[in-house]
Amino acid sequence: MRELSAEARLHLYARSVSRRAAGTGFHTAALYSAFALIAAIVFGTLSVHPF
Repeated sequence: MRELSAEARLHLYARSVSRRAAGTGFHTAALYSAFALIAAIVFGTLSVHPF
């Protein structure tokens, strides 16, 4: 098996880091939107007076 050049290794490392960063950003956005949805439901139901 031939060794990769330093440039090829750097490129592969940069791709793996960017892939992880994109996945993390998506998960963070999904988490915050879930919290926002829960807060909207909770505060929306608190403002309704059923009786």
